[in-house]
Amino acid sequence: MVSITMCNSCSCFALKAYSRLLQTNSQAKNPGGSAQGRTLIETTDRKIPGWPLCRRALVLSGVPLLSSLLAFGLPLQSFAVVKQGLLAGRIPGLSEPDEQGWRMYRRPDEKSGGHGVGWSPIIPYSFSVPQGWVEVPVSIADLGGTEIDLRFANSKEGSLFVIVAPVLRFADNLGDDVKIEKIGPPEKVISAFGPEVIGENVEGRVLSMEVAEHSGRTYYQFELEPPHILITATAAGNRLYLFNVTAGGLQWKRHYSDLKRIANSFRVV
Repeated sequence: MVSITMCNSCSCFALKAYSRLLQTNSQAKNPGGSAQGRTLIETTDRKIPGWPLCRRALVLSGVPLLSSLLAFGLPLQSFAVVKQGLLAGRIPGLSEPDEQGWRMYRRPDEKSGGHGVGWSPIIPYSFSVPQGWVEVPVSIADLGGTEIDLRFANSKEGSLFVIVAPVLRFADNLGDDVKIEKIGPPEKVISAFGPEVIGENVEGRVLSMEVAEHSGRTYYQFELEPPHILITATAAGNRLYLFNVTAGGLQWKRHYSDLKRIANSFRVV
């Protein structure tokens, strides 16, 4: 059954326009008002008077695909099939599990994101997670605000989030192809950006600092406690990337090796 995420807190004029378009299309193809022509509008967990959906609900429900489908003359049933596939299939960007059950996530090239006019597209990144880790919604109320690009979590093992921040927020003379070394040594980077992650000063919390290089790009790796968190930092284009893996005390003790492997797997493509 097709479902549409509801949001009673805001309304969306675009969705109302889509609704009118759907109704017109439905009436033209099904003058008798058959159930076939009501695939998207009626086949929901509950009716949605006035369609009070916000932009996020619109995206989650797959409505941006509608105009393309109608443009190619595909019936509404095709839209329903595509939408069900998006909800039931694998998370976009997440691979099938390997022999050990680990899956690689690569940020889709078409994923939106940025920080205003003049910013280049976000350079994709990748990382690996064990089976059971899933993408979770990013809230604008998060500590990192709009700079949190992605969240993943496993209720039994821990969670991770990716911060992609414009380097111009911290320095204005680094150029358009920034390297983490130009921002500073590991000590300076964790002192400057650690508070972005944990919300407070990191003094006395850094247990270890390491430097690694992969495919010519330098990565700084930190372990902090408390809270239990692993941070991998690098830079690319005009942005700083902070990949953060965290867990509660018992999760940390039981799954530390996997959490460490997740943190070490982060790469900017």
